[in-house]
Amino acid sequence: MDDQNKNLILATALSFLVILGWFWMFPPQDVVQPQAEQPVVGQTADGDVASTPAAQGTAATPATIAATQAETREAALAKSDRIEIKTPRVSGSLSLVGGRIDDLQLLDYNVRLNDPSEKETLLSPAGGPKAYYTLYGWAPAGDLPYSDVPGPQTEWTLNTGSDANLTQETPITLKWDNGKGLVFYRKVAIDENYMFTVTQSVENNTGKTLRMAPYGIVARKGEPDVIGFYILHEGVVRASDGELQEIKYDDMLDQDYSETERANVDVIKVEENGWVAFTDKYWMTALVPQPGQKFTSVSKYSPSNDTYQIDMRLPTMDIPAGQTTEISTMLFAGAKEWATIKDYETRLGVDKFIDSIDWGMFFFITKPMFAVLHFLKGIIGNMGWAIIGLTIVIKALLFPLAYKSYVSMARMKELQPELEKLKEQCGEDRQRLQKEMMALYKKKKANPAAGCLPIFLQIPIFFSLYKVIFVTIELRHAPWVGWIHDLSAPDPTSLLNLFGLLPWDKPDPASIFATFSIGILPILMGITMWLQQKLNPTPTDKTQATIFAWMPWVFMFMLGRFASGLVLYWVTNNTITFTQQYLIMRSQGVKPDVFGNIKKGFSKFGKPKS
Repeated sequence: MDDQNKNLILATALSFLVILGWFWMFPPQDVVQPQAEQPVVGQTADGDVASTPAAQGTAATPATIAATQAETREAALAKSDRIEIKTPRVSGSLSLVGGRIDDLQLLDYNVRLNDPSEKETLLSPAGGPKAYYTLYGWAPAGDLPYSDVPGPQTEWTLNTGSDANLTQETPITLKWDNGKGLVFYRKVAIDENYMFTVTQSVENNTGKTLRMAPYGIVARKGEPDVIGFYILHEGVVRASDGELQEIKYDDMLDQDYSETERANVDVIKVEENGWVAFTDKYWMTALVPQPGQKFTSVSKYSPSNDTYQIDMRLPTMDIPAGQTTEISTMLFAGAKEWATIKDYETRLGVDKFIDSIDWGMFFFITKPMFAVLHFLKGIIGNMGWAIIGLTIVIKALLFPLAYKSYVSMARMKELQPELEKLKEQCGEDRQRLQKEMMALYKKKKANPAAGCLPIFLQIPIFFSLYKVIFVTIELRHAPWVGWIHDLSAPDPTSLLNLFGLLPWDKPDPASIFATFSIGILPILMGITMWLQQKLNPTPTDKTQATIFAWMPWVFMFMLGRFASGLVLYWVTNNTITFTQQYLIMRSQGVKPDVFGNIKKGFSKFGKPKS
């Protein structure tokens, strides 16, 4: 076996092993879009709230929310008076009990493909199943008791003059008078997308200076429903003065236990810029202080009531007698859309907000890759064609390297007759054969390893595109043409029912037959890979020839359950590579006998003639 073939088979085998290992560690999932029941934190029916005294001169500690008996979501919503939230992109309601934002649906996103009857639910009320909601308030400092500040069971009223609904044009203001000289206000506004602005203020008519600390909480009751896929982060994500931290839900259980807060707590003091969020695959709820605002970022799990919680604790403030003090913070609750989050990062100064999307270890590839994909989609109008456009861009960038590689491969093919003569002359003298071959390569300026580099470069690109397609919501339910209605899901057609011609359904994804239930796109991928292989003559070594003959079909079945967008990239890449290599080899005076190699391959099912 000559050096060119050895290097080529080594590169191909390594690529195969890497992708096979990836497939084994991160098996692709058939994307089913059930309604995710999003968890939250409840509280006791009698309103008991466990409290901890605030340390004098430091940021006070918010109340810990206790658990309640679960009931239906509808029953939990009906237990309190509500203010409706109505914008073109979200709907839901805000509870006057506690002033919580605890009911939110995302109107642009269906639970099931092409079924607008049910929208994705992000937030759900305390007391209902898998409660997930926000709570704002003031933690008292000094000798001010908790009963004098608003808490989870405070009955707020709509302030005089406020509109009855929260819309993009009409913010609402809530009011609570504690009857002891303190009047609290909470103004809630929402923009055209997913960013709320919550302004808390307190009017001090007590005749003395008081101290208290504003806070925001996002809490979810019970273990959240997660995909549990190694490639994807689900849990807490937060930025703290330029540093990004990710904490999985399981890891929150292992945080240091605090007797004071009766919870597993991880605390970071943020001096200038930061935020803290719960993130799922496509959705996120984030507490965002104003840029430059100091705060304490808290990740918290309470074992006693099985509650996951994030806190934004702002510094303790002096409220002088006869004055009103206010502070504004932001709340993001919605879909992790690249353009929307990027706009908040640049326009509102939310540091590193774009990194709330899990770009992975190849972030230096995935971030620019998606930026180009998003740009192309904006021009073309279809994500499938944008993937094809991205593939063309990638191939264009790699063309100088590919050109050198294919020229070298053409020269290697020209050297085949001379290499065969050397083998005959040297016989079993391997050392002499290697020496003569290296001299021939040097004389003809041929590099037998040149063909391997483009293959190796495809590996990080393949992984990065897989990551982009898996984590970005822009691919979710994105159609291409014909039968491809969701580029984030596998090809829905099946070889086993002749692509719908036979009267039975595609096998269940958990079935052993699912591996063989490949669709049209994976078959096209196998064919294009096989055609690309036929640009070169069938290797004379029988073992090598057999491996090469089977490899396209092994890849076809192995990648058959990957997202359609990824397989579409692979088909496009193979087609462009075949065209490039064919034209470059012809320009070098080499005329690949593609059809002859195909005929020869069929004659022995990929094995050379004896």
